[in-house]
Amino acid sequence: MCLICGWIYDEAAGDPEHGIAPGTKWADVPMNWTCPECGARKEDFEMVQI
Repeated sequence: MCLICGWIYDEAAGDPEHGIAPGTKWADVPMNWTCPECGARKEDFEMVQI
């Protein structure tokens, strides 16, 4: 989950609009990827249980 805006990355959905294919595990998301909602960096995300 993005600590800035609350957007949640879903591994099953990925982020295809930004080059992350569905099924991409969080660990495999590149470090230069940014939140599609607010532009926060990957390091601004925290794992949450849903």
